[in-house]
Amino acid sequence: MTEGKRRTRLGVVGNPGYAELPAALSALRELAPGLGLELFMDPVLPAAPGDTRLDDPEQLDALLTLGGDGTLLRGARVLQGHEVPILGVNMGRLGFLTCCPADQLAHSLMRFARGDFAVESRMQLRAAMLNPEGKERESWMALNDVAVHKGGFARVVPLRVMAGDEPIASYSADGVVIATPTGSTAYSLSAGGPVVVPTLEMIIVTPVSPHTLGIRPVVLPPTATISVQSDDVPEELMITVDGQVGTTFRPGETLSVSRAPTYIKIVRFPGSSFFATLGQKLGWGGIPERD
Repeated sequence: MTEGKRRTRLGVVGNPGYAELPAALSALRELAPGLGLELFMDPVLPAAPGDTRLDDPEQLDALLTLGGDGTLLRGARVLQGHEVPILGVNMGRLGFLTCCPADQLAHSLMRFARGDFAVESRMQLRAAMLNPEGKERESWMALNDVAVHKGGFARVVPLRVMAGDEPIASYSADGVVIATPTGSTAYSLSAGGPVVVPTLEMIIVTPVSPHTLGIRPVVLPPTATISVQSDDVPEELMITVDGQVGTTFRPGETLSVSRAPTYIKIVRFPGSSFFATLGQKLGWGGIPERD
């Protein structure tokens, strides 16, 4: 490192539930000084002498997540709209959003430190629950999706979905997923939604188990504002954001979803490919060639 050069301030977010995490943190603390990395540690991580606590995303030049896709999604929320690159290290099963497995942590950090990486900008959604008077009760940012779904009851839910002032459809369904292109390979995909290249910008509306043959997913421009209402809201109807946070859907309320003003920056190393990842993680590619 050149003398006088400012160190890269790297936030570290991790999932303590993974057995590999302690070894990864130990390796990270050992490598950081030589790579010019100043670490800011997530408060939920096991502390070590000399650690600096991550309190404000404005402290950071980049973010490292140690876990699975859920950990990266939580890291995106930690950034609170602060647009810095996220390097995701996979310790889970799928790891669709991450860029490398845990056993490549050291190599990936060295590549990152010397600038041998690309950054993909991913659009986010901003979701807000509006009370009957139209005032925001709560709001969130979503990298993957915003889902309206029922809790522990068996009947379908009537939902009205609109784009601006224009009705899209009235669903009787288990719920509806409003997804980004990044989230097209998550809950939306399992509900029958399309696969979308994640660097595009659009909003995908996918009904969950609709009780009709005449409803299909809809792809809308990123400028659209989606609203969801229901005249018959059971206590168990929920809003979930990126599968992690959310609230209940109260009578008379409206869920409003639109493109967020900020983006998430995902680190990718040269040689990686969206369709190769689809094939590896989700079995994409159809019938294999015969010998």
